[in-house]
Amino acid sequence: MKHLCTVSPLCDYLRAARQAGKRIGFVPTMGAIHEGHRSLIRAARANCDEVVVSIFVNPTQFAPGEDYEAYPRPLEADLAACQAEGVDVVFCPGTDEMYPPGSATSVSVTGLTEALCGAHRSGHFVGVTTVVAKLFNIVQPDVAYFGQKDAQQAIVIQRMTRDLRWPIEIVVCPTVREADGLALSSRNRYLTAQQRKQATCLSTTLNWAKDQIEAGQHDTAALLAEMQRKIEVAGPCTIDYIEIVDAANLAPQPSAEGPCLIALAVRIGKSRLIDNLLVDATPTNR
Repeated sequence: MKHLCTVSPLCDYLRAARQAGKRIGFVPTMGAIHEGHRSLIRAARANCDEVVVSIFVNPTQFAPGEDYEAYPRPLEADLAACQAEGVDVVFCPGTDEMYPPGSATSVSVTGLTEALCGAHRSGHFVGVTTVVAKLFNIVQPDVAYFGQKDAQQAIVIQRMTRDLRWPIEIVVCPTVREADGLALSSRNRYLTAQQRKQATCLSTTLNWAKDQIEAGQHDTAALLAEMQRKIEVAGPCTIDYIEIVDAANLAPQPSAEGPCLIALAVRIGKSRLIDNLLVDATPTNR
C-alpha cells in the first residue's frame, strides 16, 4: 500500500493506472476510520482495480466554534485499517497541499444546501463541495463512494458531479449501524456511556416514523411533533432539525408522499449526531 502526502506522485501513479486500463475507485474520508468507512472501501475493492482513500480533515467545512481542532486524527490506526482492507493508495495531504497560499476559488451548489444541515452549519457545504471537487480533479476516479448516513452530502455531490459533467459514478452505500441501531460516526466517541445509550433514540424514532408512513400516515406535522417528543423525552439534547423531505430535491413535504427522506440532527453532549432513513410513501409501496 502506498502512503502519499503530495499531489504529484499520486497523479503519476494514477496516470499509469489509467493508461493500463484500470478502473479507479475513490473513498474520500476525514479519517478516524470505522466500519462505515470500511464498508465503502470494501465496495470499492469489490468493483475496482485500484482503490484510493483520502484522509484529510478539511478545515473549510467546519463552522466557527465547531470541533475542527478536536476532531480525531488517529493516522496510524487509519493506515492499518486501509492496509487490512486492501487499499492501494492512501492520500494524506496537508492543508497547504489542498489549499495553496492565496487560494481564492470555491465550488458552491445552490438549492440543495440551504436546508437541513446547511441551515445550521454556516459555510459547511461550500467547504464540502470545494474539497471534493479538488479531490475529484486530483484523483480523477471512475467511481466515488459515499455513505447514506450523510444523505444531504451525497445528494449535493451527485448534483455537483452531474452539473460539472464529470464522468464519475457516485455510489451511495447503506448506513452502517451498531447492533442497537446507532449509526456509526467518528463523533460517537465524544459520547459518555449514558449519552451513548440515549443516542439510540435517534434510530428508534426514525424507524417509528418510517413504520407510520408505510402504514399510511400522511400528516408530516403530526409525525414531526411525535418524533420531537420521543427524542426530547429520551434525555437532555438540542434538536437542530427533524424533517421529512423529498428524497431527490430535499424540499419539505407537508404530506408524506412519494420517496421521502426522514432526517434529523441532534446534539447530545458534545456530539452533533445526524441520521436518516429513506421511505417510499407511494401508495403502491405501502
